[in-house]
Amino acid sequence: MKTNKFSIITIALVCALGTVSCNNDDDNGTQAPDFSGTYVQQDQMGRPAINTVFVASGQPKDDFNNTIPSMMGASYQSVFQTRLLALNSGYTTNALGHTAAVFTGVLATDVLNVATNKKTTFFDGANVLTGRALADDVIDVELLLIFGGSAGTSNPGLTKDNVNANDKSFSTSFPYLASAW
Repeated sequence: MKTNKFSIITIALVCALGTVSCNNDDDNGTQAPDFSGTYVQQDQMGRPAINTVFVASGQPKDDFNNTIPSMMGASYQSVFQTRLLALNSGYTTNALGHTAAVFTGVLATDVLNVATNKKTTFFDGANVLTGRALADDVIDVELLLIFGGSAGTSNPGLTKDNVNANDKSFSTSFPYLASAW
């Protein structure tokens, strides 16, 4: 079963929403939400595995998770570049034409871009980081961009995780997730 943070968080969110909505207090539909507390960001999930792979060992992962996106590039790009070159010392450019500095700048700002006028996909060869569909093989794309070189053909043993599909089909209706086992 292919598991990633996005799947786990999505399943947890669906379960939490289902649990919260299951009560027998049906006559209290007028209560306003309580926004009086302090809310803290807990995780960045624009691109799975980025924190796991690129945040330097010894540096708390929560530091990255709690950094606001506008500050991420300045805070992490050079650390990410050092880690990228440690993983792939032969890195020059990737299939997007990104140098190590440009690519790690993109990775360090861990947000999910969304294009409203193009196909929603993580990367399909033509559309790049225009969003993310449930069936997108994000880990394969990230491996290809790290190890595949400018044509995407270098280091073929390192450019795929060999998990080619979800273990169950996605639903055709909202919320589109696969059914539980």
